[in-house]
Parts: sequence; structure tokens; C-alpha cells
Amino acid sequence: MRMPGLGGDVLAKVGASPVSLPGGQIYENLVSGAIDATEWVGPWNDEAMKFFEAAKYYYLAGMHEPSGSLSCGFNAKFWADLTDTDRAILTHCGMAANDQMLADMNAQNGPALARLVEDQGVELRKFNDDVWDALGDGWAQVREDTRAHSQLASDIDDSFDQSLRQIGKWYVDSNAEFVGQRQRVLDLS
Repeated sequence: MRMPGLGGDVLAKVGASPVSLPGGQIYENLVSGAIDATEWVGPWNDEAMKFFEAAKYYYLAGMHEPSGSLSCGFNAKFWADLTDTDRAILTHCGMAANDQMLADMNAQNGPALARLVEDQGVELRKFNDDVWDALGDGWAQVREDTRAHSQLASDIDDSFDQSLRQIGKWYVDSNAEFVGQRQRVLDLS
């Protein structure tokens, strides 16, 4: 399966064979059978890449990336040499680009997924609890390996874990409950 990064590391821990391919090589490898599956951006981008021509099963949700975000890095000296105004401009442009990307994905993924199912015959599937549990065990192993890499990696993971607990609880208590109930009450499923 094409999945780079930590997500691919998790797949390896549960027995899969992850590969890292550039976006432009995914389609040809999927169609030829060189890879059995791929992870990409989301339905809107998957539709544009025509993955449905070779992959008729679409698994939701992914364990590795509930949403994307953009990042931009600069050489520390370059950044330090900028004026406060230039740093503020770059920071706010980056934030605006990230917000626009998220808005585009939220607006386009639902209609694209419907087209994949209705027009292309793609079948939606969900992982069962056994698969989620295995992926959770794989993540625990990858996390420990990552933490053991350095004190900095461990400190970053501690900070991430604290934020994840707070944000995750808020999301489940508020957003997830609201969306589930809205879909139910308005019969939008």
C-alpha cells in the first residue's frame, strides 16, 4: 500500500508492506497492480486522480490523517533577517492558505465521494473494530520507537498527547455529537 510517513510505519507494524511513491506515480502503480491500495488526500483529489479505475473499495475513515494541514518552513537565518512586518505577512498568508485548503476540502469531498459511489461504482467500507485495534497497537509501537529517537521527539509527543486529549474530548463532546445528531434529526444520512 502506498502510504508514507508514520502512517506507513503503523501499517508495517501490523504486517502490511507500505511504499512511498510520489503522487504522479500512484495511478500507474495502482492500475498495474504494483500496489494494492493507496492513501492520498481525500475523495475530491482521488476522483481527479482517477483512482476509481483501479480501486473499487473506499475505506473511511483513515487512521492516520483525519484532516490535512499545510506547513511552510524557512531557514532560521532567513526568518530572523525578516522584518516583523514581513514575518507577520508570511504567517498570515500561510494561515489563510491553510484555511482556504480546509474550506475547499470540506466543500468538495462530500460531492466527490457521492460521485465516486454513484457514477463510478465505488463501494464504501469501514474498518471493523479488530482492524482499528490492530492499528492502535501498531501506532503504540511506532510511537514508542519515535519517542526513543530523542528527548526532543519525546517532548513533542508529550505536548501532542496533552493537546490531543483536550482537543479530542472537546471534539467528541461538541462537534461529533452535534454532527451526528444533526444528521439524525434532519434525516441527512
